[in-house]
Amino acid sequence: MARRAAGGTGVKGARRPEVRLPALQPYRGRVLEPDGDYDSVEFREADFGGQDGTGARFLECALTGCVLDETRMRQARVLDSVLTGVRGVGTDLAEATLRDVELADVRLGGPRLHGAVLERVLIRGGKIDCLNLRTARLRDVVFEGCVLVEPDFGGARLERVEFVDCALKGADLHAATLTDVDLRGAAPLEISGGLDRLSGAVISPAQLLELAPTLAAQWGIRVEG
Repeated sequence: MARRAAGGTGVKGARRPEVRLPALQPYRGRVLEPDGDYDSVEFREADFGGQDGTGARFLECALTGCVLDETRMRQARVLDSVLTGVRGVGTDLAEATLRDVELADVRLGGPRLHGAVLERVLIRGGKIDCLNLRTARLRDVVFEGCVLVEPDFGGARLERVEFVDCALKGADLHAATLTDVDLRGAAPLEISGGLDRLSGAVISPAQLLELAPTLAAQWGIRVEG
C-alpha cells in the first residue's frame, strides 16, 4: 500500500524499492553484449564507454563506479538492482525498464530515458544534467538529495513521484500528466515550461510565492506596485 504524505494533503506517497541482493559473482567479461543476460553479477569500476548493451537484462545486479559514456542500453531491463557512483555522458536508456532499482551518487550528463518505464525507483544523491524523460512513465519514484538540472518531463506520466531535499532547476513539464506528485521538498523549484501541468501536484505556500512571477507572466497578468 502506498503511504500518504504528511501535512494533510491526501497526496499518496511513493512506494520505495526494497532491494536485497544475493551473493554476487564478479563480472569477468570486458564488453556488454546486446540482449545479454546478467543475473546476480557485480560490476565494479568497469568502463563500458561506447559499448552496446541494447536489450540486455540486469537482474539482482550491482554496478559500482562504472563509466557509461555514450553506452547504448536501449530497451534494457534493470530489475532489483543497485547502481552506485555510476557516471557518464550521453548514456542511452531509451525505452528501458527500471523496476525496484536504487541509484546512489550518480553523475550523469544528458542521459536519454525517453519512453522508459520507471517503477519503484529511488535516485539518491548525485547530479543529473539534462535528464531526458520525455514520454516516460514514472510510478513510485523518489528523487532524494540530488540535483536535477533542466530535466525534461515533456509528455511523461508521473504517478506517486516525490522530490525530497532535491534541487529541481529548469524543469520542463510540457504536456506531462501528474498524479500525486509531491514537489514540496524541491528547493529550488524552477519550472521552465508546463506550469499549467501542475494540476495533480502539491507544492508549499512558499513555493507558490516563488512561482508567482512566472505564473503571472504566463497568464499575462500585470503586477504593479
